[in-house]
Amino acid sequence: MAGEGRADTRSSRQPQFHQATSAEIRAGRTADVYFERTLEILEKHDLNPLVRAEFAVKGLPDHMPWAVFTGLEEVFALLDGFPVSMRSFPEGSLIRPHLPVFEITGRYQAFAQLETAILGLVCQSSGVATKAARVRHAAGDKPLISFGARRMHPAVAPVIERAAYIGGCDGVSVLKSAELLGADPTGTMPHALILVVGDTLEAMRLYDATIAEDVPRIALIDTFQDEKFEAVRLAEAFGEKLSGIRLDTPGSRRGDFAQIIREVRWELDMRGHSHVQIFVSGGLNERTVRELRPLVDGFGVGTSIANAGTIDFSMDLVELDGEAVAKRGKMSGAKQVWRDESTLRDTVLPLEANPDRPGLVPQLVSLLDDGRLVDELPTPVEIRARTLRQLEIAGPEIDQSGPSEW
Repeated sequence: MAGEGRADTRSSRQPQFHQATSAEIRAGRTADVYFERTLEILEKHDLNPLVRAEFAVKGLPDHMPWAVFTGLEEVFALLDGFPVSMRSFPEGSLIRPHLPVFEITGRYQAFAQLETAILGLVCQSSGVATKAARVRHAAGDKPLISFGARRMHPAVAPVIERAAYIGGCDGVSVLKSAELLGADPTGTMPHALILVVGDTLEAMRLYDATIAEDVPRIALIDTFQDEKFEAVRLAEAFGEKLSGIRLDTPGSRRGDFAQIIREVRWELDMRGHSHVQIFVSGGLNERTVRELRPLVDGFGVGTSIANAGTIDFSMDLVELDGEAVAKRGKMSGAKQVWRDESTLRDTVLPLEANPDRPGLVPQLVSLLDDGRLVDELPTPVEIRARTLRQLEIAGPEIDQSGPSEW
C-alpha cells in the first residue's frame, strides 16, 4: 500500500532565537575557543599574572578620521562584580586610531574569556554611532531619526538605536529602544496601513481619529499616486492640522528625487500650505542627506547607519606584574592620553609623565574599581551631548595624522 513504511522526517527540534543570554555572555560562552584553551593551560600550570590590557582602534573604515566611542555601559554590565579595574575615555568621546581608549587591570584569568565579548560590545556600537555622527553632520540642524532597526537582528535593535542616538540621531523608532533611552518613539505610518485601507486620505483620516492628539500628523504620500498630487490632496483636506508629509519613494520609481521634492514644495506653497513640512526616508545615506538638506525638513535614515562598518578595536597586554611588555608593533606600558578639549588634539605619554603644555585634560579616568562603578552612569542624553560638542569642534573631516602626538 502506498505510503506504508514511510519514515516521519519531521524534526523534533523546536525553533529558537539564536542569541546568547546575558548570563552566557558573562560566563564566557561567547568567547573564541582559543581563550578557553588558554585558560585551561594557565589554570593547570598556575599562571595568573596581574596584567594591564589596553584597548585601541587599529584603523577606521572608509578612511574616516575619527570615530565615536560607544558600548562602554555594556562593558560595565559585563564586568560587574569581576575583580578588575578600568580606566577609560568617557563614552561619547571622539577617538582616533592607535590611541589607548580604555584599559582593564586585573589577574588575567579573571577576564581572559571576556575579551571577545568586550570587543564585540564596543566595535559594533562605535561603528553605528560613528556613522550616525557623520550623517548628523550632513543633516545640519534638520531632524534626523533612526529607522534602521529592521535591518538588524531584533535582539540588538536597542543597541543599534542607542548608538545611533548617541551619535546624533534626534529620535528612534523602536518601542523598546525608546523606552531604554527614556524617550518617546518617533514615526509616521507604514505603506501597509494605506494599502489595507485602500486610500491615502482615508488612512490619514483614520489615523487622525485614532492616534493621540500630541502625535504630529505626518502623512506618507507615495503609496498610490504621484507625490505632489497626494500632498496637495492631504493638505487641502486637513489644512493646518497636517504638520508634514513623508516621501519614502522607492528607487525604482524615484527618478530625480530632488526634483520630485521641489515639485511637492512648489505645489504646497502655491496653495497656501507652506506650513506643511517635508520629511524623506528610504535608502538615504551621508551623501544623499547632504544633497537633500536644503530641500527638506527632516530625515529618516535606516540601513546606512544600522549597517555601518564596525570600528576595529583590539586588545593587547602592555604590562605584566608591573613590567612593561608588548607584542611587535605595539607600545608597551601604562599610558595617559592628554587632550586639548578646545581642539581635540591629543598627546599620549607614559602614565606617570606630565605634559609640557598647560590646560590639557587626562582622558583615561578611573571608572571601574574592583568590579564596581566609581561614579554614577551618565544618561544617554548626557553622552549624546558630549558627542555633539566634540563633533562641532571636529567637523566632518580632520587630518588623521595630525591631531595626536606620541
